[in-house]
Amino acid sequence: MDCALVGAGSIAEQYADGLRESPLRVVATCDLDEDRAETLAARVDDATAYTDLEELLAAESVPLVVNLTSHGAHAAVTRTCLRADRHVFSEKPLALDAETAADLVQLAADRGLALGCAPENHLADAQRHARTLATDGRLGTVRFASATANVGRVREWHDRPASFLAVGPLFDGAVYPLSVLVAWFGRVDRVRTADAIDVWPGERPADASAPPHVEATLEFADGPVVALRTSFYVDHRSREFYGLELHGDDGTLYLRDTGALAADRDAVTVRGGDRDPTVAPHPRPRRERPHAAGPARLAETVERSRPSRASARRAAHVVAVCEAVLAAADECGPVPVENGLDDALGGPASEGAVPVRPPTATELDDCQAAMRLPPVGFGCSRYRGDGYVEPALGAALDAGYRLFDTAELYGNEWRLGDLLAAPGAPDRESLFLLGKPWRTNHGPGHLKRACEGSLAELGVDAFDCYALHWPDAWAHRGELSELSQLPLAEQERRTFPTDDAGDPVRADHSLVETWERMESLVEEGLTRTLGVCNVTLPQLSRLVDAARIPPALVQIERHPYRPQTDLVEWCHARGIRVVAHSPLSAPGLLSAPVVESVAADAGVTPSEAVLAWDVGRGVVPIPSTTEREHAVSNLAAARCRLDDKAMARLDGLADPEFER
Repeated sequence: MDCALVGAGSIAEQYADGLRESPLRVVATCDLDEDRAETLAARVDDATAYTDLEELLAAESVPLVVNLTSHGAHAAVTRTCLRADRHVFSEKPLALDAETAADLVQLAADRGLALGCAPENHLADAQRHARTLATDGRLGTVRFASATANVGRVREWHDRPASFLAVGPLFDGAVYPLSVLVAWFGRVDRVRTADAIDVWPGERPADASAPPHVEATLEFADGPVVALRTSFYVDHRSREFYGLELHGDDGTLYLRDTGALAADRDAVTVRGGDRDPTVAPHPRPRRERPHAAGPARLAETVERSRPSRASARRAAHVVAVCEAVLAAADECGPVPVENGLDDALGGPASEGAVPVRPPTATELDDCQAAMRLPPVGFGCSRYRGDGYVEPALGAALDAGYRLFDTAELYGNEWRLGDLLAAPGAPDRESLFLLGKPWRTNHGPGHLKRACEGSLAELGVDAFDCYALHWPDAWAHRGELSELSQLPLAEQERRTFPTDDAGDPVRADHSLVETWERMESLVEEGLTRTLGVCNVTLPQLSRLVDAARIPPALVQIERHPYRPQTDLVEWCHARGIRVVAHSPLSAPGLLSAPVVESVAADAGVTPSEAVLAWDVGRGVVPIPSTTEREHAVSNLAAARCRLDDKAMARLDGLADPEFER
């Protein structure tokens, strides 16, 4: 779609650069300053430059205008373009008063035109990640939030500050946290209190016509009370820039920058229950949402014959909030927020956490539809003794792990169950729980009791996947519930039955027979899918051929020394997900020169490089740790994408003779 850029200031350059990578084509530019209009036109491959908007609209048939003029000119330019039957995407703010903003939205609706407005920061990765965590139940009811927009001393960082000084930090900076909050919680009902402070570093600028520092308390109709501070006086390099902190009954969430275009590793911090705050890294590689994404997204709605005005409605409400804040500061009392656009603004009911539960086994069509899993999971592993697992498990929950690998043998399912039942835990629907019966419980009756016992310890109704820990069976020597609570000698007796020669005492349960009992667990609703661990490719092939409900997941030991490439490729060709246990524990792996070199080149730790290698091959690693910091860094490894050369170097470590 062709478009025109109106306004050729510094922000226009950022839009122009992003539009080169979008489906939009800039054919015209316009600015009152002829030199700037021509410079911008040359930047976008010789578009036609204009100095008069009416002339541009008369000469060009572009369907979309991107309004990048100064703050005070936005409304007039948008109105002119709408009256010329052009779709418009405007920089923020949409207008400087609520009535004008609402009129623009109505004008667009009356003419069947699309109208969008920045910022669409709620769609960037950091904000979306924060919302997912904020809406998955871990915070409980969010009753209070604090938001900051310290724009800073604009005359120090902008060469043309007059437009900023004319509108103040509310309409320039506060729109970022307000847009996120309105997208998350819906409309603001009233401004409870507000104060405007005329504070400047030195003399008041002659062109300043708005208060440089504003504080307000906002009350959402269906959300928290929010303490908002926005300032031209407080330096933008201070501890708080555009931060937002949500306080719920069960936890807190801190988003470092509501205006961020990308999700940095430490962008979000979560505290659940009585635990210390933990960084919750965004589990994908860093990507920046360009300014041009807004106009491009608006153009898509036009091409689908469904011209959107959603972001403009949200922007109009934000304008009404800013207007009410200034009124409350003048009137020293509560002021209702009224703009006639109170519906369809967003809010908790419109979007929740992305569920990670898989389809049931019967919904997996011939094993061709691979189930959705997070890129990295948390291996609960077998740690003995009090206090070994809980700190890392709690940190893993707060960091945002979605897949938890549990097992009867580990003896700590009850620990995870206690955490899931306590304040600060996410909703069950946002987690993927993988359970495993021990090889002494493959027999009739024992397998079902093992599954039910594990579910009882976890406090859930069903597993997302229940996987045989090993394909072969050993003799039953007793129940394994809360195994880690038993004396070590009794643990060993029950889990590793041996004969007089010290060899394992095997049970006469074939893999196919045991699998039939596993299939009955699906039919009884105790697990949604099935899996098998530590299996060879011939064993797996025979099992898939014989099974009524084939495995949806295979878990194997996998790392660069033992990649098991044939098995992985066989599974992927059939839609079977592969999970890698023990991805970091091979002796000498993390100190291998090749691993250290690849990690250094990628700017990550050796552990992160190895985990990224698994993720890059479509395998889900489940590293285990008892350290909070390692839990965070392991999850953050999903942010790293190794290039083909680095992947090949790690592939080259494969050792057919590897043994532990």
